[in-house]
Amino acid sequence: MPPHCPLRIALAHDWLCGFRGGEAVLDRIARIVVADYSPANLYLMTDDGRPMTPAIDGLPHTTSLLAKLPAGNTTLRRWLLPLYPRAVDGLSNRLATDHARQPIDLLISTSSAAIKGLRAPPGVPHLCYCHSPARYIWSQSTQYSGGLRGLGLRLARGNFQKWDRRTAANVTQFIANSHHTAREIKRCFGRDSLIIHPPARTEFFTPDPSIPREDFWLCVGALEPYKRFDLAIAAAAFARTKLLIVGSGSHELALRRQAGPNVEFLGRVPDEQLRDLYRRASVLLFPQIEDFGIVAVEAQACGLPVVAAAAGGALDSVVDDQTGKLVTDPTPDSLSAAAARIRKHMLNDPAPWSQHCRANAERFSESVFDAKLREAILNQLRG
Repeated sequence: MPPHCPLRIALAHDWLCGFRGGEAVLDRIARIVVADYSPANLYLMTDDGRPMTPAIDGLPHTTSLLAKLPAGNTTLRRWLLPLYPRAVDGLSNRLATDHARQPIDLLISTSSAAIKGLRAPPGVPHLCYCHSPARYIWSQSTQYSGGLRGLGLRLARGNFQKWDRRTAANVTQFIANSHHTAREIKRCFGRDSLIIHPPARTEFFTPDPSIPREDFWLCVGALEPYKRFDLAIAAAAFARTKLLIVGSGSHELALRRQAGPNVEFLGRVPDEQLRDLYRRASVLLFPQIEDFGIVAVEAQACGLPVVAAAAGGALDSVVDDQTGKLVTDPTPDSLSAAAARIRKHMLNDPAPWSQHCRANAERFSESVFDAKLREAILNQLRG
């Protein structure tokens, strides 16, 4: 390319089938690429066609063979796991063809399934922001062990792990979203990682001291088994405290059966309502093991302390006895006891806890993420 032309960067993501934490990170990366460089295609295993964000929707999308299959753009896409390597290989060939037509200077992937296996053209570095090695293959297989899906995973796991480990060599530099994920990347792929925490919208999620704290606990997230909202429901029952649950998912019916009259399911709510809940609740319960867990940071940005399992990404985002409580053995009674202690402070004198929470959350702001990612991109382009 002529020297006056901006460097071209291609992006890759597992799939676009809903907007969650991974898509929020992709959006932030896309904004940086659009602002600083010349964006090339966005390569996806599948795409259900729903609008995402202006930055993501503005990129040309290239999809794999999975997008042509009836289950490819639905929640059944995980049943197609044995086809992921073939899909990524086909996208690698498409990328090579596109590169021959108009060269790129860098590939950035964001991966929690298989897209990290994408092959960049020779001489082109591949920067992978890894949310986690595929959980249902490497770390949470027991939670997906039931029924036909569990049988399918057991049959596919060995071959997929071999492919997943082998194609880690296609990545020039891994970026992990937490120290927990960095350890997982080392365990699964034998690779070291640069740690850049995901961006939290700390300019939107802010405290409002004029809003009084109320006597209810809060849970926010997808209603899936690994989120362990069953522990939160049991803890609230143990304490006879009101619990509000925000989110939807495949485990909702089972959770509703477990819940008593003290639990209210709100479903998915607009951001403004979520912020209001963060500002009014006395405690956020976070009993699961997350790769990072942006919800815990959003809550703290609004001055809300977090009671979390002392594992996973919460070890990066929650400061024990300052912005919440880290529970070594999360059981209903231990979670309940920790939440009750914080609840007392938040209903009587919330200011000290809220101030610590807000200061801690600012470590994960979008501006901090942008600066660190820009530096990582420059290092690859110079390398």
